[in-house]
Amino acid sequence: MRRAFANITLVQMTWRKSRSGLARWQILFSCLLLILPAGARTAHSSPRPKAEDRPARVEAAAKPLPQDDSLVLAPAKDLALQPEGERKAEALTQYVEGLNLEENGESEKALEAFEKVLNVDPGQIELASRVAFLLTRDGDYPTAIDILKDAIKAQPKEAAPYLQLAHIYAKYLKKNEQALKYATRAVELAPQNIEAYQRLCEVELAAGHRQKAMETLDRAANVDTKEAAFWIQLGKLYAAIVLPPDKTPPPEEVKLVNAVFKKALRLAPDDLSVMKDAADFFAASQQIQEAIPLYLRVLELQPNDSNAREKLATGFLLTHQRAKATEMLQEIIKQHPEQYQSYELLGRVLEEEAKALDEAKKTQEAKDEYAKAAANYEQSLLINPAQIDNYPHLAQLLLVQLHDNERAIKVMTDAQHRFPNTPQITYVLAVVLREAKRTQQALTMFEEALHEGELDGGEIVNGEFYFEYGAAAEQAGLYDKAAELFKKSIQLDPTNAAEAYNYLGFMWADHNTHLEEAADYINRALQADPNNGAYLDSLGWLDYRRGKYEQALGELLKAAQNLTRDDATVFEHIGDTYFQLQQISQAFTFWQKAIILDPQNKKLAEKIESTKTKISKGEPLGSIPK
Repeated sequence: MRRAFANITLVQMTWRKSRSGLARWQILFSCLLLILPAGARTAHSSPRPKAEDRPARVEAAAKPLPQDDSLVLAPAKDLALQPEGERKAEALTQYVEGLNLEENGESEKALEAFEKVLNVDPGQIELASRVAFLLTRDGDYPTAIDILKDAIKAQPKEAAPYLQLAHIYAKYLKKNEQALKYATRAVELAPQNIEAYQRLCEVELAAGHRQKAMETLDRAANVDTKEAAFWIQLGKLYAAIVLPPDKTPPPEEVKLVNAVFKKALRLAPDDLSVMKDAADFFAASQQIQEAIPLYLRVLELQPNDSNAREKLATGFLLTHQRAKATEMLQEIIKQHPEQYQSYELLGRVLEEEAKALDEAKKTQEAKDEYAKAAANYEQSLLINPAQIDNYPHLAQLLLVQLHDNERAIKVMTDAQHRFPNTPQITYVLAVVLREAKRTQQALTMFEEALHEGELDGGEIVNGEFYFEYGAAAEQAGLYDKAAELFKKSIQLDPTNAAEAYNYLGFMWADHNTHLEEAADYINRALQADPNNGAYLDSLGWLDYRRGKYEQALGELLKAAQNLTRDDATVFEHIGDTYFQLQQISQAFTFWQKAIILDPQNKKLAEKIESTKTKISKGEPLGSIPK
C-alpha cells in the first residue's frame, strides 16, 4: 500500500473548498481509512456462517445480548490502530490543524504542526519545501537544510529539494561550492525542468562564472522538448546574461537568443504570453523590426492590451514611425484616460516630431508640436504628480522651446512644494528663474540649492552647478562674482570646462576688459570644440572689440552657419560688425533678423530706430549706437 499521506494534497484541496464541520470530519474520516489496519477495515465485511450450518444447541447462545456501549472502555482488538497507524493519524491531524493555523495567520504554530508531520513522513516533498521556505524566510537556515536533506533521503530522485538547497546555500549562506553541487544534481535528476538550469545558472553567475552559466544554458538548449514555456524561460535566462545594461551585446550571442525565442514562437504561434515575451526581447535588443509584428499580432488577439499598445508605440517611435506611434497612443488614451504613462509617452513622440520640424526650419509647425507635447506632459503630471523627473523636463521644454517662462516657473514651483528640500528641484528652479530674468530670485535660489546640496552630500555641487550659478551672477551684473564662480567650475571639472572658458571669455570681451585673458579662455574652448557656433561667436566678438572688423565678420558669419538654430545675439553681432564696416543695408538685415527672434530686446530696437532716424535726416551715422 502506498504511504498514507499520498492523499494529503487531496485533503488540502477539499478542505479549502468546504468550510463546514461536517465536510471537515468526512475528509478526515476518509483519510483515516487509509491508515487503519487491514483487519479493521474488513472486520464487519467478513461473511457470517449460515443458520442451517450451525448446531441447534448453540443457536440461542449465538444471539447477541443487549449491550450498554457506555460501559465498553476499549475498542475491539481488530479495530485498534497499530503504533505506526497511530503516528500517521496524529500526523494527519497535525497537517489539517496546520492548514487551519496558516489560514488564520498563525504561521509559527502552523510551522510547528507541519514539522510534526514531516517527523512522521519526511518524504512529503511539497510539504518539506513549504516548511523549508517558511524557515528560510525566518532566517532559520540550519533547520530548513535539515528538512530538505531528510526529504532527499526519503525521495532521492526528486529534484525540488536539491533546487531549494542550492538556493539557500547560494543566496543566504554564500557557499557557492555546496550550491553548485545541489544545483548540478537537480539538473541531472530533471533534465527537462528549466528551473533546474535556472538555479544552476544563477549559482554560476553568483560565483562570477559567466562562461559556465552560458554553457549551462547551451546544455538546456540541446534538450528535446516541445514545451514552449521551456524555451521562453530559456530565452529569458539567456537575455539576462546577453543584454547587460549600458552595453552592446555581441551579435553572435543575440543571434543565439533569437533562435531560442523563435523556437518558442514556432511551438506556440498563438500563445499571447509567448508572443509578448519574444517581442519584449526583440525590443530590448534593439531589433524593433522583429518586435513590431509580434506586438501587432498581440493586439489582434487582445485589442484592449494597453501595455502592448504602448510598447508598439515605442517601437514605432524608435523606427521613426511617429505618425503611427501618435495614432496608437491616442487610441490608448481614448480607452484608458486615467493612465499617466500614455500621456508621457505621447509627449515624447510629439517632442521628437517637433525636433524634426525644427531641424527642417519649420519653426511654427515645430512650436505647435512642442505645445502639444507640453500639454501631454502636464496631463501626465496631473494624473500622477509623483513623477519627479518630469518636472524639470517639462520646465525645460516650456523655457527653451516655447519661451513660456511663467509656466516654467509655475511647474518648478509646484515641484518644489511637492518635493521640499530636494536640491535637484531647487537647482532647476534657480535656472528657470534666471532664464526668466528674475535675477535676484535666481541668485537666492542658487544659494538655497547650494546649501541643500551640501547637506545632501554635495552631489549636485559640481562644475555644472557653478557654471549655471556664474551665469546668474553675470546676468545680475556681479561680474567679479561670476568670474569667481566660472573659475570654480573649471577647477572642479577641467576636462569638461569648454563652456565655462567660453562664457567667462565672452563676458570679458563683451565688457571690453581683460581681453588678453579672454582670448586665452575662448581659444581653450575652441580647442575642445573648433566648430562650435557659440564659441566662434565669442571669438568674433573679441576681434570686434579689438577693432579687427573684417576678421570678426568672417568668424561671426561662420558662427551663424554652425549654429543648429538661429540666434538673436549672433545676428545682432553680425549687424553691428557690418555697421562698423559701413555696410548699413546688411547691418539692418541682420538687426531685423535679431529683433524677430528677440522682440523684447529694447536696446536693439532703439539701435535700429536711432540709425533709421539719422539716415532719414541725413546726419552722420558716427559710431554704433549703444
